[in-house]
Parts: sequence; C-alpha cells; structure tokens
Amino acid sequence: MRRVVVLSTGGTIASRPDSRGAARATDGAEALLAGLSGLPGPADVAVEGRDVARVGSYLLTPGGMAGIVREVHRALDDPDVAGVVVTHGTDTLEETAFLADLVHRDPRPVVFTGAQRHAANRDTDGPRNLADAVAVAASPLTAGFGVLIVFDGRIFAARGARKSHTLAPEAFSAPDSGPLGRVTQGVPRLSARPVRPPALGPSALDLEAARVDIVACYPGSDAIAMDAFAAAGARGLVLEATGAGNANHEVCAAIARLTRAGIVVALSSRVHAGPVAALYGNGGGADLVRAGAVPTGTLRASQARILLAALLATDPDPVRAASGLSRHADFPDAGFPQGDVPHTDSPRPSDSPGSTSPRAESPRTESLRSDSPHSESPRTDPCGPDAAAPRSSGAGFPGRATAPVRSTERNE
Repeated sequence: MRRVVVLSTGGTIASRPDSRGAARATDGAEALLAGLSGLPGPADVAVEGRDVARVGSYLLTPGGMAGIVREVHRALDDPDVAGVVVTHGTDTLEETAFLADLVHRDPRPVVFTGAQRHAANRDTDGPRNLADAVAVAASPLTAGFGVLIVFDGRIFAARGARKSHTLAPEAFSAPDSGPLGRVTQGVPRLSARPVRPPALGPSALDLEAARVDIVACYPGSDAIAMDAFAAAGARGLVLEATGAGNANHEVCAAIARLTRAGIVVALSSRVHAGPVAALYGNGGGADLVRAGAVPTGTLRASQARILLAALLATDPDPVRAASGLSRHADFPDAGFPQGDVPHTDSPRPSDSPGSTSPRAESPRTESLRSDSPHSESPRTDPCGPDAAAPRSSGAGFPGRATAPVRSTERNE
C-alpha cells in the first residue's frame, strides 16, 4: 500500500496551553494522526508519522529549516512513499516551504500545513488542515507540482505564498497568483499549476554559511542598519522598500557602496502584492537598481532572503549570485491553467552542467562588475540626476552542485 509520511515539527497545530495559558508545542506525530479519525481522506493510502522537532516556528534558525528539508529528502528515499506532509508553525512556514521547493527535484508532492488554533481549542483547525494536506500529498494530480501549502481548504504553490492574517483560519494567500485549487470533502480539485525553475542542489541548504539580513525602508531611513549588517558579516541584504521598490538618496548611495564591496542587495517591497518595478529616479527604484540592487519580482522579503541565502550558499561569488537572483525573479509564481504551461523539471540546455552556451547577464550583474574594486572604468553617480532607468533583465537560471545530506532534530 502507498504511504504518506507526516513529518511533525511543532507549531500551533501541535501546541497546548501551559500553566500560564501560553501555548507551547508539545504534541508529537502520534497525537496529530489520532486527530484524523473520522475525517475524509484517501482510503488506499497509509499514513505514517515521524517526529522531527517540537518548536514554535518563530524559534527556527536557517539551519533548523534546512534540517526539516533534509528530513523530507530522507522520507522520499523510500519509493513506496507517495508524498510527504510537513506540519509546521505558521509564522515561518512560507520560508521553510519555499526553501524545500528550491531544492525539490522529485515529482512526488511535498505539502506544508499547520493551524491557527492550538490543539486544545474546541474549534481547532489542525485536524482538518492535516487531512486536506494528506489528500493532496496522496493525489496523483499533484505530481510535478513541487512543494505546496494547504490551509483552510486552499492549495498554494510555496513560491509567492505568504501568511496574510495573524489569527484567522484563512491564514495564507498568494496575492499575485491565487490558489492552485481547493480540497472539498477530502478531494483535491485543481485549476492551475505552478511554473518552477530548475532546482538548486543540496549545497543550497547550507544556509548558515551565508548571512543575509532584511532591512526595512521608511520615511527618513538611512544607511546605519545596512552598514551594521555588513559589519556583522552579511553577504547579502534584502531591502523591504516602499511602494514598487523605492527608498532615498542615502540608501541608494549605500547600495552602490556595498555592492562594490561584494555584498548582494536584493530589492523587495513592503506592499502586500504586485511586482517590484524600477520606475522612479531621484533616489527611487530606478536609481536603486542602477546602483546595484536586484529586483525580486513578486517575492517578498521573507522568501527573497531564503533565495539569496541559498544562492550564496551554493556559490559565494556575488556576481553569479546576483545573476541567479535576477533570473529566478523572472519566473511567474503560478496561476496558469493546467495543460497550458509545461512543468519545468529539468535544467535548461544553457544551464545544464558542462554546457558551454553563454548565459545572458542582467543589468544588475553588469552593475556589480562595473562597481568591482578591480574595475577601473569611470561611472556616473547612480543616485544622481544623470541616473537612467535600467534595462530589463535576461532569462535563465544556473544549475547547481550537490553535497552530502544529513538531518537535524531540535526541541524547544
């Protein structure tokens, strides 16, 4: 009989109030599976539970997230496993799920889920979410879909999904693509499929080798936080900019200075939906990109940070990391009708190992090269009045190397 493996990592779905009334992750996989009794689900699939951790996801480190992904790979080593479900705290679920998707090469689905109401709540949403996630993981319809998030009856691609409400059961959304489908009475019903770039290699999971920090932009923001993160050893920064990706002259000058020093700067937005667009000069997004910042499309700061860290862990060269970041941002999130767009599950010819085909470099890569300490080419002030809007980026995505896999287990 086919099996679905449920990896329990903690979170609200596994939490109960302590003596002070504060919820803590205490339940393991056995307790979670007991909650499935009486709920609709596939009759021809056995469900197996495994404990990986019992923590609130706000306690996870990049290394802890990578350990969860390694446990997913370990479960998929068994050919009798039809799919994997990961129960996870909702606070950082979007990061771990996206990390898992970045390195996922297997056609079998991996589904993340959780809960907004703890396990002792009479109206807990955990069992229903888990039952829906098992149904999606067991369904042959989701083969090749990569890593998914199932919550409150809706199915999302990991990329572009984000927690959009602190307390409501309908906790997740994908504002730039919408859900891929829904689960109704235990039956997945799909209306779209994700479009995925080629996967990175397992070395992308060495996230602690590359510090990447998020910097908020706001009225009157300056370069102090950016410089402090750089002094602390950050090899990448993600700007959570205003509007379509804007800041000011001081931030723009810091981008130019830090990219010259080999730090990759990604440009995201604090706005809930819509792509980053290099529209404005005078310290706006057009100047930031000209100074060396790499727009991240519709990826928000939480997932842009994971992507940049994974790229730097795979290849520490800042030019290649910036180019990979730009190319990855060119991929749409999802939302294409099934059958219209083929699933991408192998590297493009120009990106395959050993290929000699040239890869187009984006204007952000060119900016990093011209800003290099070894470059003697004169350049205009990217933040000054003569700054011009950048050209559009190229396409493609580089293949990645592999490394040994090992697992971790963490407890609260």
